Amino acid sequence: MATDNDFGAFIEKLTISPTPSSLVPPSLQGLTFAIKDIFDVEGRVTGFGNPDWLRTHSAATSTAPAVSSLLEAGATALGFTIMDEMACSINGDNVHYGTPRNPIAFDRLPGGSSSGSAVAVAARLVDFSIGTDTGGSVRVPASYCGIFGFRPSSNAVSTAGVTPLAQSLDTVGWFARDTATLKRVGCVLLEQPHLKCIEPDQLIIADDCFKLCSISRDLLVQPLVGAVEKSFGGKTVVKKVNLGEYIEENVPSLKHFMTSDDVTTQQEFSIPSLMALSSSMLLSVMHEFKINHSAWVSSVKPEFGPGISALMEVAIRTSDEKIDHCRSVKSELKTALSTLLGEKGVLVIPTVPGPPPHLKADVAALESFSSRAFGLLSIAGVSGFCQVSIPLGLHENLPVSVALVAKSGSDGFLLSLVDSLAGFM
Repeated sequence: MATDNDFGAFIEKLTISPTPSSLVPPSLQGLTFAIKDIFDVEGRVTGFGNPDWLRTHSAATSTAPAVSSLLEAGATALGFTIMDEMACSINGDNVHYGTPRNPIAFDRLPGGSSSGSAVAVAARLVDFSIGTDTGGSVRVPASYCGIFGFRPSSNAVSTAGVTPLAQSLDTVGWFARDTATLKRVGCVLLEQPHLKCIEPDQLIIADDCFKLCSISRDLLVQPLVGAVEKSFGGKTVVKKVNLGEYIEENVPSLKHFMTSDDVTTQQEFSIPSLMALSSSMLLSVMHEFKINHSAWVSSVKPEFGPGISALMEVAIRTSDEKIDHCRSVKSELKTALSTLLGEKGVLVIPTVPGPPPHLKADVAALESFSSRAFGLLSIAGVSGFCQVSIPLGLHENLPVSVALVAKSGSDGFLLSLVDSLAGFM
């Protein structure tokens, strides 16, 4: 169980020594890492953020390949981290095991569901950590805790031995405090040992998306644009796009998720197509969660925290009526964004709509923030593109970030790009 001196990050401290392999270079030798309690390790029961899950499941008979690859590359695991129950929240709280303490902003949420993994890195308890990202569970806590967080392309890293939330969207992501470590870990998990920096041919700023933020666009975008110009000598084309309009025009199946409220709302932060995209993503998550876990929920009748309990009820009642439309949205979005970005383009968006919410934020404010956040997070989440959250330091004593998105399969390109920009930001 977590203690005050580890910021409440760990649910179990347990040293797992490296398992060097003659087939794998020891590229992570000397580094330590933490494991989200969603990954199987042989001989241990995976907790999935809920004590009833822990009680009713058996020990894993094998170790998740993602964990094995890190150990084989020379890294040492120091324990397992707290996560949101059933990976079903981006807040970072857990009624059973406690809420890991955000080391950068003590009175703010740490972000979830990979909360403990982010906190362990931000608090310098480990060099890096691994988590999962379905609808934002690496990108959000990375932003809230002021560290780097990488969500890879769909299927780029094996999810075998990972308790599923929604397999069509689940990814294995990772956290680090610096780009060099982020890249080293990525080389191992992606099985791409030699990554070279390739200059992006265009930096596409989703101008409308920054209107969702409580922080000025220039504060988030200018450091990045300046770093790209310094790093590549001004050769990269920088342009703006209204991403909401582009998606609405090029993803026709989104019409099945558009509501009259989406279309008629006058609120500045509303982007109807992203709200619809978020609805499609969340429906997919609930549908697949129902398939994966409804039998267990019905038979065990586990104790959930209030917010998670309500979510479980929604999941169990989820209809498959629009699931074919979800699949169409996914395919159309991937095609549309591939056309927009080309081979070497990068999309610039906010990771989340602002600094981390207060620990005691009222329900309405938190729901509004989360609604805008899921609109942004669904861009990479639904398309299966890779995304990195980049910390930009503090604004009014709170961590802020910006994100880069690259086309599916361009993970190495994105990691190398971020590493090359690090010295100029």
